[in-house]
Amino acid sequence: MKRVVDVNIPLGPIHPCFKEPARLKCEAKGERIIGVEVELGYMKKGIERIMKGRPWQEVMFLAERVCGICSVIHNLVFIEAMEQISGIAVPPRAARLRVIANELDRMQSHLLANFSYCYTIEHETLGMYLLDLREQVMDELERLTGARVTCAYIIPGGVRCDLRKEEAAALLASLERMEGDLRRYTGMFENGPMIALRSRGVGILTPDAAERAHAVGPTARASGIAVDCRMNHPTYRQLGFAPVTRPDRDNFARVMVRFDEVFQSIGLIRKCLTDLPNGVVRGRGVCTAGEVRYSGEAPRGELTYFIRSDEFGRIVEIQIQTPSIMNIEACCHEMIIGSDSIADVTATFISADPCIACTER
Repeated sequence: MKRVVDVNIPLGPIHPCFKEPARLKCEAKGERIIGVEVELGYMKKGIERIMKGRPWQEVMFLAERVCGICSVIHNLVFIEAMEQISGIAVPPRAARLRVIANELDRMQSHLLANFSYCYTIEHETLGMYLLDLREQVMDELERLTGARVTCAYIIPGGVRCDLRKEEAAALLASLERMEGDLRRYTGMFENGPMIALRSRGVGILTPDAAERAHAVGPTARASGIAVDCRMNHPTYRQLGFAPVTRPDRDNFARVMVRFDEVFQSIGLIRKCLTDLPNGVVRGRGVCTAGEVRYSGEAPRGELTYFIRSDEFGRIVEIQIQTPSIMNIEACCHEMIIGSDSIADVTATFISADPCIACTER
């Protein structure tokens, strides 16, 4: 049966609220959204094909260029996958330093996502506060790794460089300062009446719909689903990690889960710094032939690498499954449908924090 549509409204591929190009084709009856399809493909890089046949030393740098917003987790998952293949052990000190780098990267990604949401609903003041806070986190990432975006910090058997005592003390002091600012900004979002009007009860994603669309990361956890790859990681288990969830299922909940997780990341980094084991930060081992499917928790959810390598550590086959493709599916076919206004479409899409660079490899 043919649907009655009053108007077809395209959003994108270039849109002031989108960090990256994507096109949403919306069908509306009056103001109510009754259908959405997404068009991707505007920035495909072919990076998986480029990786094939190259040694792991080159692929390591290519992996973190899949996405500039969450480059550390791509570096981490690729290297830990190669370690799984080759049986390479990681020293305890290096394992903790990896957590610090990963959580700093998660913090800056979540702050950028929440900035984008605030900008989309036209709360530019809070958005700029969050962007300034993100810059402080990037400074700390540079303190640890030597770079702000593509760090190449994680290598087989450990990390590139150690963290000196004075640098650890400076990082702890920065976390204390950032936590105070973050508490204030979270309160502004949580208690803002205009934010509530644009966010509460908007973009509902029920647990059943989330599971049907295979939503992951904060998008799933904001619907009460406790799914997080860090629960299965031995270092995170040592730190007593437990996933953050909220039951509200709307745009507001998704943004608040990210705020909650930034606080959680600060706590995890503190634990690592206050109980940082002594010892070396580089173990021994050689990347060899094998095959593995390995997952880690990116800021947006489960990131999976399938890798097959030869006896020289060259990549014979590689496939990357990023979290945004599932979350975009959940957003377009579950969250946006039924929205009362076209103005809610962009806010709901941004609330899922879609990463187009990861999706279009």
